Amino acid sequence: MTDLILLHGFTGSSTAWSPAVVDALASARGAPVLVDLPGHGRHAGDVAPWRFTPEAITAEIWRHAHHDPVDLVGYSMGGRLALGFAMTYPERVRRLVLESASPGLETDDERAARRASDEELAERLETEGIEAFVDHWEAHPLFESQKALPSEVRTAHRAGRLRNDARSLAAALRGLGTGALPSYWSALATCRVPTLLVTGELDTAYVEIGRRMQERMPAGRLVVVPGAGHAVHLERPHAWVEAVVEFLA
Repeated sequence: MTDLILLHGFTGSSTAWSPAVVDALASARGAPVLVDLPGHGRHAGDVAPWRFTPEAITAEIWRHAHHDPVDLVGYSMGGRLALGFAMTYPERVRRLVLESASPGLETDDERAARRASDEELAERLETEGIEAFVDHWEAHPLFESQKALPSEVRTAHRAGRLRNDARSLAAALRGLGTGALPSYWSALATCRVPTLLVTGELDTAYVEIGRRMQERMPAGRLVVVPGAGHAVHLERPHAWVEAVVEFLA
């Protein structure tokens, strides 16, 4: 069976995929491979710049893969990295699922501005520490809808973020942030990998990004999940699993 590999988002880890999601995927098509991205999870503590590159992501994906091609699922930052892998090695990806992910920023000016913004965040991490940064990060409007989640879910999600290392997250922002990575907007029309774009109805910015991506991708399909924000797999796990399992079947 084709390997199914999951890539989490910034400040997350392999444990950010809930047991309900992992068990449902395992029941439908075999246990997924949960990757910790550079500077996250079991890689917390990494700060070497060479670890925070697309080449390092490629090596990490293939370290876990046993079959060729793979099914690749990525959320937010993980989705951006998954798309980059699929654009570079399309023959090695059978199907691609991108949750609340973008192909990057379209202009040099936008990327430069984002690098400056990410550098400010990185310095904030290094000077204020992980707890203060997580407070700041969770207050972002992007995550407003998560306030409606049960308290035990929010507590567990926050605890996962706090297990990360401030210096490692700063390195991830500098090496793998949106401003540091290339834009794939102009190349989307060449992507023939069947792709499912999953966005939450309440995350209007990414719904629009998803629509624009679908228009450009010959094999792209968009699913907008009602009542969900940016982290669809966390906020509406059953709807997320249903869409992903159907697509991967």
